[in-house]
Amino acid sequence: MAAESTEDLGNNAELTNPSVTELYEPEVADLPKPDVEESAQSGADGGDTGAPKASYTVEGEEEEDEGEMPTDFERLWKLTSDNPQDFNSWTDLLQYCEQECHMRACRQALNVFLLRYPLCYGYWKKFVDLERRAGHINKAEEVCERGLKAIPLSVDLWIHYINLLLGTLNMNLPESMQRIRSVFEEAFAAAGWDFHSDRLWDLYAEWEKEQGNLKFTTDVYDRVLRVPTQLYNTHYEKYSMLMNHISDIYNGKDSEEAVQKMQELLLVNREEVYQQNEAEVRKRWNFEDAIKRPYFHVKPLDRAQLKAWQSYLDWEISEAETAAMEAEGAALEGSKQECVAGHKRVLILFERCLIACALYEEFWNKYVHYLAPHGLEEVRNVYRRACEIHLPYKHSIHLQWASFEEKHGIISEAQRILESLEMTVPGLVAVRLRRVGLERRAGRLDVAEALLKGTVEQSKDNPPLHAFYSIKLARFLHKLCKNPARAHTVLQEAIELSPDNGRLYQNLLELEMSGDLQTNGGGILQCVAKALAAPLSPKTKILFSQRGLQFSEDFGSTVQSVLSMYEEHQRLLKEHDAKRQAENSDNDDPEKMSKMDDASALTAPQTVPPTMPHVPMTTPPPSMMGGDMSGSYGSYGSWYQQQQYGGYGSYQNPWNQYNQYYPTS
Repeated sequence: MAAESTEDLGNNAELTNPSVTELYEPEVADLPKPDVEESAQSGADGGDTGAPKASYTVEGEEEEDEGEMPTDFERLWKLTSDNPQDFNSWTDLLQYCEQECHMRACRQALNVFLLRYPLCYGYWKKFVDLERRAGHINKAEEVCERGLKAIPLSVDLWIHYINLLLGTLNMNLPESMQRIRSVFEEAFAAAGWDFHSDRLWDLYAEWEKEQGNLKFTTDVYDRVLRVPTQLYNTHYEKYSMLMNHISDIYNGKDSEEAVQKMQELLLVNREEVYQQNEAEVRKRWNFEDAIKRPYFHVKPLDRAQLKAWQSYLDWEISEAETAAMEAEGAALEGSKQECVAGHKRVLILFERCLIACALYEEFWNKYVHYLAPHGLEEVRNVYRRACEIHLPYKHSIHLQWASFEEKHGIISEAQRILESLEMTVPGLVAVRLRRVGLERRAGRLDVAEALLKGTVEQSKDNPPLHAFYSIKLARFLHKLCKNPARAHTVLQEAIELSPDNGRLYQNLLELEMSGDLQTNGGGILQCVAKALAAPLSPKTKILFSQRGLQFSEDFGSTVQSVLSMYEEHQRLLKEHDAKRQAENSDNDDPEKMSKMDDASALTAPQTVPPTMPHVPMTTPPPSMMGGDMSGSYGSYGSWYQQQQYGGYGSYQNPWNQYNQYYPTS
């Protein structure tokens, strides 16, 4: 009998290989698309508090006939609609609805609020209590179930749900008892391995004890002995006390000596389990002690808290990897069980972390990186939660999700992700170019061209952006569509809108030079002449005259073209030198120098920027077509903010070597 009882208790701790989908299956709402003009601002430490705007009413919600909304509801609702990221506006609205005791207003506000902030377990509890006080028990249960799908690791919400069932079910019915046990088991599967899940285990054990089921009570404590929790020692003490009533637990008819022997055998076995569990708790104690805010809040976490989570995750992952390597080299069942337990601990810790750090993109990326070897659906589920619920305005993680889907051949899903992101955060260059690239890689050049053409048309009110997209479209038409004539037209139209944009002239010049130089020589010189006549800076004009002179020298059909370009180049150089001399003469003015000396005595010395080295003419000029493709998507925002062609400030005339061939002007 003793051996049979020991085996019976030991089987309660069997583990199966969990997946993140089993641990976390949130109910992702179909959020309405907002009309936003710019990306939401991030928190101080990189947190994103944005969420899409929701409609005024929630689809499928049954409205009760309670007359008109409270007086200030419309005003407070408008504040939340205008600025859905203002958490204080939401709390003001919810507090007002609760004070007015208006059921329809409370439901509407709570439903929309919890779509945006589903990790606020306290508001789920308020919603449940609101429905319960109104006598809507079924709706209260539905709200609890919705909340537990959104935040399955919430021990408080599980306990609230169980207490709701205990207070509303007829416990004299066998099915009620079975339902309570079923909910407890669901709670343990979702949150039983949380370090702070002790109250949940104790509630189950105490409930079974109240029902007079000492064997079930013992089974509960026997299971928790294998879980590293904060109150692990208390559980062992309660288990040891139950062992004093072992004869009552198993209703055995064995002799007192046999019962005593079985008790000693069980305690020795569980003492070993307890020691192993205590070692696991000690490993994690300092990590747990460093976490000060395990719950969700929109306020940014300090760097110490972020570092604490990172360190804890890194350590737990390393522990799981070590257990996995040991399991590969051993055929023992215990090693395999420890490997599964290690993986489950990592999943639970990630889910805990993503409650407190839900607004931090780096933790979602870390989770994806960990889950990648374990299955595509797990990774997809994490991306979906991050992008559709918590980080709707973080474009970088959306782009990663789209790349993930494209990599695995789900082109339609990648298109949907990018289109949805562009609707949520319109006007991002990186998103539009990623859409173009996706269509191009899928072989739909007509769709890619249409996207670029549409963007060129839409950006006419922003000349720098229009020039940027025009260059992209011209490159696309020239390189992929093999239509230089249309590319030429696109650049010419862009120059008419932005005549002072040197990049357009440079790309036009490169386009002209990509053709037959013998037949297109006139077009190249005409492009140079057009750039020299444009309202460009003197340094930029010197660049174009240098390119024109180089072309005339290398490919010009007559010497007259070389001489005319040389004279134009010399004229520009003289004007530039004269301007520099005038500036230097102003600096040499004694009165100004005296003032500068007085000012320099009051200011700290400034570091002189290094000058650009002289590039001899043996080095060909850099290619201007495609020069803007060398950077990542993140560089598009600063491309037009930088001063162009600043490297020609130290220009030295390399053409003086030809003075021996040409007369001086």
